[in-house]
Amino acid sequence: MEQYMKALILAGGFGKKLMPLTMDQPKPLVEIGGKPILVRQIEWLRGQGISDIILAVGHLRTKVFEKLGDGSKYGVRLFYSVEEEPLGTEGAIKNASKYIDTDLFVVTNGDVITDIDISALVKGMGDGLATIALVPMRSPYGIVEVDGNGYVKSFKEKPLLEYMINAGVYVMKRKTIDMMADKGDIEKGVFPKLAKEGKIRAVIYNNSFWRSIDTVKDVEEISAMLAAKQVS
Repeated sequence: MEQYMKALILAGGFGKKLMPLTMDQPKPLVEIGGKPILVRQIEWLRGQGISDIILAVGHLRTKVFEKLGDGSKYGVRLFYSVEEEPLGTEGAIKNASKYIDTDLFVVTNGDVITDIDISALVKGMGDGLATIALVPMRSPYGIVEVDGNGYVKSFKEKPLLEYMINAGVYVMKRKTIDMMADKGDIEKGVFPKLAKEGKIRAVIYNNSFWRSIDTVKDVEEISAMLAAKQVS
């Protein structure tokens, strides 16, 4: 990464759908293929030249402190932005603004595993104020194809669909923080404002690895997927 940036990981989720895995630990510490989600995210960011990372934490945050410390064992510097109550994605960014002193910064949801190239988001911003990563939507169900006579032609297990979805990875200019509310979500707050002004752009990643961890089934499937790909 040519331009120095900090990254903010939104890691304050409760992870209720991941019970019992989140009974005594926050969602971002759930292990995927033997590594906590947060560790995989830190390694992804570090691999792209980002070494200063802010963690927006709330629920069971002491567990995160104990597990990750100052980040030195992962080759990064970690800063902690504490939320005493859930603030939403936009509120979490604004709450962490005291740690964001770079013109550009990366924001990622704390429940995604990806290899998205962040430099493409920087290049794709142009004269905008933010760039959002989009990935193809994956069907949550297997698809059955049937011909005109009612014969089954094929079975496709959770294929990619034609629609694009928000990958939960963004690059933003610091001045966008001034447009944010103390509480709320960016998808309902600052992003619609930027879209109305023509100041937010998108980069489509058709061939990147991206998965969101929402359920116990996701943990099992993605762990198996990473093992099959022999990803460390």
